[in-house]
Amino acid sequence: MLKTISDGDFQRLAKFIQSQYGINLTQKRQLVTSRLSGMVTEWGYDGFEPFVKQLLQERDPNKLELVLNKLTTNYTFFMRETEHFQFFEKTVLPELIRKHQRDKVLAIWSAGCSSGEEPYNISMYIKDFLGPQADKWDTRVLATDISQRVLATAKKGVYDLPDTVPDSWKKKYFTPAGGSRYAVAPVIRNNVIFQTFNLMDPIKFRLKFDVIFCRNVMIYFDQPTKDALVRRFYDASQPGGYLMIGHSENLSKDTPYRTVAPSTFQKR
Repeated sequence: MLKTISDGDFQRLAKFIQSQYGINLTQKRQLVTSRLSGMVTEWGYDGFEPFVKQLLQERDPNKLELVLNKLTTNYTFFMRETEHFQFFEKTVLPELIRKHQRDKVLAIWSAGCSSGEEPYNISMYIKDFLGPQADKWDTRVLATDISQRVLATAKKGVYDLPDTVPDSWKKKYFTPAGGSRYAVAPVIRNNVIFQTFNLMDPIKFRLKFDVIFCRNVMIYFDQPTKDALVRRFYDASQPGGYLMIGHSENLSKDTPYRTVAPSTFQKR
């Protein structure tokens, strides 16, 4: 039987999730009830009240991650929103290779990388573009997510591949892993650095970024949270650096970025 959550418990849980992770659940009471009801029973609680009380008191990172995984969708696939990759290949990469001819270092961040397809995909485009010169460059992609569970999947790098992945890439960048599954080849897997990171935290990485991919992540945030994150992205970017967001997302009219292509922005 589906358990129900009281107004007070829902408000407490929603406020905590938003303050810690930026995820806005204020209009998602039905979703919270349906997705967490089974967990409440499974963990031995007789209702939402003791579940919420203990969760917020203990703040056990493992339990909180399981709750977040229930409330969000880690849905991604290779070649998702291909227009971004085409712009990256035809416009961004040539520009960055010219810009970094001397230091030969690219700084690219896949923020909210989920199960890893996006940063691996980015690496394939880079390796393809650089060809035999790739070994002379440091093109490692930083890939972060709040969920250690999806990062564990990402690090394994074993997938069912969609038809959108070119056959030439299947041969070059993957190895058969049994059945219909393929493993990402070491040349690509070693080009990605996976790290746990909460997008609500200050961004203090060593390098300023040339490109930040943060696609279909901000759909969970309210406007003030999005605006604050975009400002942090802007500050963490190189002059002329790019931000790519999901096609169903948008930035505020007063964003410091300028629009250069659909869902693609550049630091002024």
